[in-house]
Amino acid sequence: MIAGPTAVGKSTVAVRVARELDGEIIGLDSRQIYRHMPIGTAQPTEKERGGIPHHLIGIRDPGEMISAGEYAHLVEEEMEGVLEREGLPIVCGGSGLYYRALTRGIFEGSSSDLDIRKKLQSELEREGVDKLLQRLRAVDPEYAEIVHPNNHKRLIRALEIFEITGKAPSDHFKSQQERIPDDTTFSIYLRASRNFLEPRICHRTDEMLDKGWIEEVQSLVEMGVDQKSHPVGSLGYREIMAYLDGAMNRDEMVDRINIQTRQYARKQLKWFDREKMNLKLDLSESRSLDDTVATIVGEFKTFGSS
Repeated sequence: MIAGPTAVGKSTVAVRVARELDGEIIGLDSRQIYRHMPIGTAQPTEKERGGIPHHLIGIRDPGEMISAGEYAHLVEEEMEGVLEREGLPIVCGGSGLYYRALTRGIFEGSSSDLDIRKKLQSELEREGVDKLLQRLRAVDPEYAEIVHPNNHKRLIRALEIFEITGKAPSDHFKSQQERIPDDTTFSIYLRASRNFLEPRICHRTDEMLDKGWIEEVQSLVEMGVDQKSHPVGSLGYREIMAYLDGAMNRDEMVDRINIQTRQYARKQLKWFDREKMNLKLDLSESRSLDDTVATIVGEFKTFGSS
């Protein structure tokens, strides 16, 4: 499993590792699973995939919801398929919640209450996201640090869990047991400093816009996808919609996307810094791609033979 923040270079590393170890890549990304959004969710192109099979990329329509538990089940099914083909499953992505759902499962008592959820949704629309974030900080400051303001679904779900159970989501997570045994999964955390990530984030935003990101969002709007749709919570989509509506100019849109992406990367770092990993590599320490891949392959082979 290869995890880490946005723009650190996970996909490039995963493809090279897959080539060395006869692997197939399984996405662990809460937005790359959707069709019609390849640019804004940074889905690897055919060229970037380098002939390596990729799974769970662009398989759901934007109007379809998916929970962390369902996603974990899909990943497990793909892992079994790769193993049946005598390949190596390489799970790669930056979704901390999905990573935790896969490795630890969803906590017991993870029930839902539609009335509470509707009430919270109404409060969000009436009072704004900052008000609900303040409430989450009061009951679970740890989890509030890693919930992105754009991710309304996760914010509402966290408060719903607290209202149903009387316990903070972080308390539930701490009580979870390992779902995948340590001796069957080799986990790699690719991290980097903010100074390393920030120029990469800005460069990637420019590249995505040059590839037609605005046109991609326009096509989604024409399909009937609006700001309440789950995948539109992906970084940048609401900002581009606001630009298309004339609510901000292009420079403001780009600045806002970069700010939101930097904030998200910081939250990812905080999340994965807390996770138990077999190997942690800092890519901001003048480490070449060849060295990164060689280190991962060598450590994995040692892990496999122990």
